[in-house]
Amino acid sequence: ASTYTNDVRDAFNLEVEKINKTGGIMGRKIEVLTRDSKFKVDIGLSAAKELVYRENVDILMGTINSALAMAISDMCKKEKVPFFATFSKSAKITGAKGHRYVFSITENTALAGKAAAVGLAKKPYQKYWIAGDDYEYGHAIADGVWDNLQKLKPGVQLLGQSWWKVGEPDFTPYITAILSAKPDAVIVATGGRDCVPFLKAAKATGFNERVPFFMHTATELSTLKPLGLEAPEGVIGTSNYFFYYPETAANQNFVKKFETAYQRKPAVGAVYGLLAAKFIFGAYQRADSFDTEKFIDHVEGMWVDSPVGKVTLRAFDHQAMLPMFMGVTKKAPGYDFLIATDIVTIPGEEVMPTIAEIKKARGQ
Repeated sequence: ASTYTNDVRDAFNLEVEKINKTGGIMGRKIEVLTRDSKFKVDIGLSAAKELVYRENVDILMGTINSALAMAISDMCKKEKVPFFATFSKSAKITGAKGHRYVFSITENTALAGKAAAVGLAKKPYQKYWIAGDDYEYGHAIADGVWDNLQKLKPGVQLLGQSWWKVGEPDFTPYITAILSAKPDAVIVATGGRDCVPFLKAAKATGFNERVPFFMHTATELSTLKPLGLEAPEGVIGTSNYFFYYPETAANQNFVKKFETAYQRKPAVGAVYGLLAAKFIFGAYQRADSFDTEKFIDHVEGMWVDSPVGKVTLRAFDHQAMLPMFMGVTKKAPGYDFLIATDIVTIPGEEVMPTIAEIKKARGQ
């Protein structure tokens, strides 16, 4: 999972270095403490408790495991410590289980699901199969895609589902069963540590050549770079960011700065890290105070410029309103890994759940 989260940390630290060089915030230098959750809820929650109770941190941020994010969010609600989820995708984080002290800087399963459904609804597929990781994120992303697809394209059929444990060592039996059902397309709901292994299995079995499939983050650099030119072509995927798209000065300058510092291209996590820094440090400066409640009052509804344009942290549910880019994996000249082609931009405003939907999810 660190293939995704290292870029969050590194882009965040670039902003920390920049601010500390100018004297910090209100005369205080920023100190960053990091812990490795090892993608496990118990280890991650213990680390979060240590940071809050022993290290007395002002802000918690991070996590990619959605179940862990939910556990930390519950703790932060009790302790009144702001928690910025930077890669965990469950819509419940700012939806059904949202509260004053939790924020989401990444897109969530509701946004990704709706964006995917918008794209898939335009394709000729009618008969689907769902397959994925049997944990919070897997089911959430699958539900997000399927629920929206049914609304946008009445008549689509779900032939069946396959669910495997996180860290499944052999996807071949699942792939064989899916192919025997002969769906028109497959929604693959993998997350974190299983994205790269599944794409490797798809290539080895020829899965991608026999049936079209969608997998959120399949077009993302963090997923494709470890596979090099052995990644499967023709996979439909979505992401909030590509270092080569959009072709704007803001994005190109960000890529140059990140690459100079770390000798690699930034992946989507780098944008999450940058946004987290801009929202957190910007809100403290606007509040002109380290008081937690004043900080929250100022970060709610705040917007910042970024490599993907203006991004707003919606005041009601604390969800960052990010654009989504849908593309298809393909080999391209000059790259030793696959990139996304035929990119379609879906604005964040179009895929955000309404405030009425959030209230309903919270029972309000």
